Amino acid sequence: MAETVILGGGESGVGAAVLAHKAGLNVFLSDKGEIRDKYKQELNEKGIPYEEGRHDWDRILAASEVIKSPGIPDKVPLVQALKVAGKPVIDEVEFASRYTDATLIGITGSNGKTTTTLLTWHLLHSAGLDAALVGNVGFSFARRVAESPAAIYVLELSSFQLDGIVRFRPHISILLNITPDHLDRYDYEFSNYVRSKFRIVMNQRPEDRFLYFSEDPNVMNYLKSHEVKPARLAIHGGMIMGTRIEVVGQEYDLAPTRLLGKHNAVNALFAANVAVMMGVKPDKIRQGLESFQPAPHRMEDSGTINGVLFINDSKATNVDAVFYALQSMTVPTVWIVGGQDKGNDYGPLMPLVKEKVKAIVCLGADNSKLLAAFGPLNKPVEEADTAESAVGKALALAEPGEVVLLSPACASFDLFRNYEDRGEQFKAAVRKLMVDDG
Repeated sequence: MAETVILGGGESGVGAAVLAHKAGLNVFLSDKGEIRDKYKQELNEKGIPYEEGRHDWDRILAASEVIKSPGIPDKVPLVQALKVAGKPVIDEVEFASRYTDATLIGITGSNGKTTTTLLTWHLLHSAGLDAALVGNVGFSFARRVAESPAAIYVLELSSFQLDGIVRFRPHISILLNITPDHLDRYDYEFSNYVRSKFRIVMNQRPEDRFLYFSEDPNVMNYLKSHEVKPARLAIHGGMIMGTRIEVVGQEYDLAPTRLLGKHNAVNALFAANVAVMMGVKPDKIRQGLESFQPAPHRMEDSGTINGVLFINDSKATNVDAVFYALQSMTVPTVWIVGGQDKGNDYGPLMPLVKEKVKAIVCLGADNSKLLAAFGPLNKPVEEADTAESAVGKALALAEPGEVVLLSPACASFDLFRNYEDRGEQFKAAVRKLMVDDG
């Protein structure tokens, strides 16, 4: 019996292996790196054969089908060899969708998809619907289908996952925005990345729904020259009135919620419109919006010292994400920025920095590009090489009633393990000062 081979031993790969095993397939998992102990224990308990630290090319090339983790690029030699051999290479999302008849809600975009996915799921779940949170957040789709099936799946989908779909069909799809990101995976051609994002609609039918942000020029340019089959709903800024949003004739006030700024009002419009489509009543939507807690490291309230609010937006690793964060500031802001530069063009931030930012703290191993970009604005600038130093210097620059915003625009790998580590160290530094202050 030919094998189904899984490439990658993380949450996505092991989830696919669990589902394949449950479905009675002859399954083998291969990871070129080390597999975490908790996943190895699970594979051993289920009797699923695996290898780590190598790929057995002969065994893999003999597979009937290969399920590839999204982090593995299509360009790697093994994947290229599989395609030359005519072997189907799919994503775990595609594989899992074969084993469920549930309602699928797929959410993608360059920025905001985690918040929108979490909020959409929260509005459905808190209203009593049997909804599961899967994809790039929470458990893998395949694992939930195998172990605890739900009537509705809310999926956060990256472009990498969408690249590996064949027949996957969301009943409701959301495309938030498209800005340049991950271009190294797309031959540095932005149009390739745009096409990947639009794969979310490729299998939808006229009875399905497609929600998109009609103020995003890259989304709209694609739609001008390409037809899509599902019924379309355009989300736009005209649905936002101050802190209120209008959804199918109902107004919801975001002032009592944790959803700060215009970008989160847009995210809330998407989520609330999906909730209406799924039959959630207005009072339940209102309650859900007010009880929602944003994900860590995304415009996260991290405490107040001497009347200065600290916000952790460590997940903002590109210029576009920082644009939204600065846009949402309503009081003078001390901005902590920096890290491993990704070829950033800081030009789009200049008007907002001039208007909103009173002082800058550069948190990075090499701040020369930031100093060159923002030095001419003649704002107070400090440099720091630890989160604790950055928080201390930012507090000294801020007055009561103002904000300190960590929104780095850069990767974290120069000084931190990842953006989570950067955010956690920032929060820990704030807590330490709060204790000293108290």
